[in-house]
Amino acid sequence: MKKDIRLYGLLLSLACLAEGCSVSKFVPEGAYLLDNVKIESDNRDVKSSDLHPFIRQQPNARWFNSLKLPMYIYAASGRDSSKWVNRFWRKLGDAPVIYSSEAAEDSRREMQKAVQNMGYMGAQVDLRQQPKGNKMKLVFAVHTGKPYVVEHLRYDIPDLQVRGFLYADSANSRLREGMRFDVNRLESERQRLTQYLQNNGFYRFNKDFIAFQADTMLNTQKVDLTFRLLPYQQRKEDAPSAHRRYVLRGVNYLLDIDFDQLLERRLQGADTDSCKGLKFYYYRRPFLRPKSLANYNFLRPGAVYSSRDVQDTYTSLGRLGILKYSNIRFAEVQRGDSILLDAYVMLNKGRNKSLSVGLEGTNTAGDLGAAASVSLTHRNLFKGSETFMVKLRGAYEAITGLEGYSNSHYMEYGAEVGLTFPDFKFPFLSSDFRRRIKATSEVSLKYNWQIRPEFERTVAAVSWSYRWSQRAKSTHRLDLLDVNYVYMPYRSEAFEEYLAKMASINPMVLYSYSDLMIVRLGYTYTYNSAGNNAAFAAKRNSYSIRLNVEEAGNVLYAFSKLFNPHPRYGENYRLADTYFAQYVKGDIDFTRNFQIDHRNSLVFHAGLGIAYPYANSQTLPFEKLYFSGGANSVRGWGVRSLGPGGYAGGAAAMDYLMRTGELKLDLNLEYRTFLFWKLHGAAYIDAGNIWNVRDGSIEEGVFRFNRFYRQLAVSYGLGIRFDLDFLILRFDTGMKAVNPMGTGKARYPLVHPKFSRDFAFHFAVGYPF
Repeated sequence: MKKDIRLYGLLLSLACLAEGCSVSKFVPEGAYLLDNVKIESDNRDVKSSDLHPFIRQQPNARWFNSLKLPMYIYAASGRDSSKWVNRFWRKLGDAPVIYSSEAAEDSRREMQKAVQNMGYMGAQVDLRQQPKGNKMKLVFAVHTGKPYVVEHLRYDIPDLQVRGFLYADSANSRLREGMRFDVNRLESERQRLTQYLQNNGFYRFNKDFIAFQADTMLNTQKVDLTFRLLPYQQRKEDAPSAHRRYVLRGVNYLLDIDFDQLLERRLQGADTDSCKGLKFYYYRRPFLRPKSLANYNFLRPGAVYSSRDVQDTYTSLGRLGILKYSNIRFAEVQRGDSILLDAYVMLNKGRNKSLSVGLEGTNTAGDLGAAASVSLTHRNLFKGSETFMVKLRGAYEAITGLEGYSNSHYMEYGAEVGLTFPDFKFPFLSSDFRRRIKATSEVSLKYNWQIRPEFERTVAAVSWSYRWSQRAKSTHRLDLLDVNYVYMPYRSEAFEEYLAKMASINPMVLYSYSDLMIVRLGYTYTYNSAGNNAAFAAKRNSYSIRLNVEEAGNVLYAFSKLFNPHPRYGENYRLADTYFAQYVKGDIDFTRNFQIDHRNSLVFHAGLGIAYPYANSQTLPFEKLYFSGGANSVRGWGVRSLGPGGYAGGAAAMDYLMRTGELKLDLNLEYRTFLFWKLHGAAYIDAGNIWNVRDGSIEEGVFRFNRFYRQLAVSYGLGIRFDLDFLILRFDTGMKAVNPMGTGKARYPLVHPKFSRDFAFHFAVGYPF
């Protein structure tokens, strides 16, 4: 308790020291430090958060929306910027923001314009300045007034061909009589119609050909809105004409040939080939097979031009790892009274082979070691941009603390071979289906050999899977076949005795160190509302859902049951004299990000998983069991040190084998804030635990509806994140708040904290959720 008091006192002293750093020396005489900016709106439909982007001058960042520590770190530096120590503090900190009346007025003006564009043409934004000492607080008061409403909507479209397309699409129009006169909505409709027309052959069409004319009625908030389609003019001096609809004449692929060479007619020496109506130009030999390229092409000769086909072709070609870049150009060709388009797709080859070597240090429970790996990658094995990878890995670790095996060592050897195809490889599928699904196929072979003083263990695996994405927000993974074979060629006599002893407490222990085969089928679906746009996700509210389901052993069990109704070896069927696992498993994770402002956010996460062994299995394979605690779970506990349920613990040597379950629940609430430089901070509360679904030897670890809520472990803590752009290093601390495994005072560490007992430290890469 005394250690905790000293720790809290130290943190309080640091905070007071930070507050005491004088900022006044960086505030010129007669100027003000911008302390706070607030937006007040008298209309529920005009939210203050929507107007924050128009603020031209933001106050200094606050840690957890309270303490401006980055500014005080900057203020710890002296006036002399030539000294390195002052430059160091200034680089780490955040310079005080000096209030600018010009920036404030620009903010007020832009904010007022934004509200008027929402349809409140008479809106006013007042700026209130509230100085206090050498600090300034700003309040932007938004008075929207009554909105302007579209009373009548008219269309002026003299171009008959375009008129036909727009009328056919009228059901999708975002313009309605009675709607608020929102300029942003009008602009959105311009962009939508432009995309629609470009997808229907109007190659030269852009949004500048669509205009809106608004007439307001005197002393009313009613608007007569006219939609106008302007005639085509490439230049102002050109005579107006009707908009043309273009058709593709030819589609040409240039492999490592620049477009300028084509224009300069330097392709006489190039070789040519054709496939599915496409023409291919290359020198000597094509680095990609024309037939393979045709499967990634959405541009068809004789088809109407579509910008969607162009984008789909870019996206499809982007999955080819051998390509350095791709570019699509169009050339107009006059044929009689018609103008056609020739498409030229330029592909530039990247490096197809690479060799990488990796070295790493290991530390397992204080036992130090080293590992080395070498991998070879070929990105165009069969000239269809197939990626082939071979990886070899070896590791050594000196074991010093294992009872009965002093001065021994641990060796591990591994090999992996993988082949990735950039399309959906499956019999009887049409090329059109393969183009539309945009999937990749992966096959891999893995072998791992572990040599320990107490046992040897080999794991061999083969898998065939598919990955594909949908609308840049959804991703799918289908593991069509995943076979794992675990073989234990050696177990020492001492280890055999230990397993026999532990099996009397929990039979799962013996099962985890036996020969086993897992034949698995799985599917994973992930949805992120922000898509792959990290900048969007950092500024807006977003959420993500991850769903995973898998099963193992059902097909093998059905065949075994069909040909042999009764197992030959007692209670379980075997395959090649090896037991095979049979179970079902499902997981769901939900994460919701509430963006407070550009520096602060609140993230909620909930995760639920359940697995159930049956028929040919009495317990789950060890790798498929859940565990709790650690950097991505309840952070007041170490990895595999929590649960199941209220289980207090047993033999310390292999206690982690007992800390597994068939059901897992995680609940997390995390406040994230920008600190300074590349540092971000977090404060969080975690809750959760694991349980067994079926009755077993550990009764307090079995899930019961009438007590599971009393077995939820709760912890709290603080964390630091180093955002290195390409990598995020995370350091998290956790303190137990409610310990379901404790008794007496130890059950509620929040009231009776003990640092040596309740504290946990974690290091990880990336965010926990």
